[in-house]
Amino acid sequence: MGKVIAVASGKGGTGKTTVTAALSSCLAVLGYKTLAIDFDAELRNLDLSLAMSDFTVMDVMDVISGSLDIMDACTESPKIPNLYFLAAPSTSIPKDVDVSAIVKMFDEIRENFDYCLIDVPAGLGTGFNLAHSNVDMSIIVSTGDIASLRDANITAGRIREMGITNLRLIVNRVLPKNLRKIKTNIDDMIDTVGVQLLGIALEDNNVFLALSAHTPLVLYKKRRSAYDLLDAARRLTESEIPLQQCK
Repeated sequence: MGKVIAVASGKGGTGKTTVTAALSSCLAVLGYKTLAIDFDAELRNLDLSLAMSDFTVMDVMDVISGSLDIMDACTESPKIPNLYFLAAPSTSIPKDVDVSAIVKMFDEIRENFDYCLIDVPAGLGTGFNLAHSNVDMSIIVSTGDIASLRDANITAGRIREMGITNLRLIVNRVLPKNLRKIKTNIDDMIDTVGVQLLGIALEDNNVFLALSAHTPLVLYKKRRSAYDLLDAARRLTESEIPLQQCK
């Protein structure tokens, strides 16, 4: 059975969508059949990070409503074998949507994919709650600033209240020189959030360049942060990959 993983953040600007796309792409490159789902109906940017904005027709609501099976609704990437995408609807997911239909969708995904990563709307609203229905793990994405770490801690608490105990943290957009200036480190950030670390991704201008080039980050010619997230993806598969140090 596959794993369904929510990727969440307490606030916007953490790079959550980039992380979702990169982890999904990396898992596919590693040979795992992977589905990336955009649950953020308000912003709907996951397709851009996957370079699939011109290849999607169906969306999440087509599956939740029962109109289509998951394999008929999702679209395979033209650039990365094993990578599939399911778009967010063009309008908000209804607040009164049948949660059992979402649970059923996730069960169907487990039968057809090795991994599914869900780009969860930032914040703790309805979309956040629906996206965490019956997931196997939640990854919280945070930057290293105090506000983001506090929000990540609150987000972790909310996820635990929903009965999900398998949580991981990715500290994204890290600038080691800034950590030195404020005399802090990754261990301090882990203590603040209270979640086991999955990976650290350094600030990297190539994220912007890859997006502008309509190329998935893992395929971009200069991809320092992609290697960081590739290591995180390998850890998701339970490979023993040492955590890097920020100096």
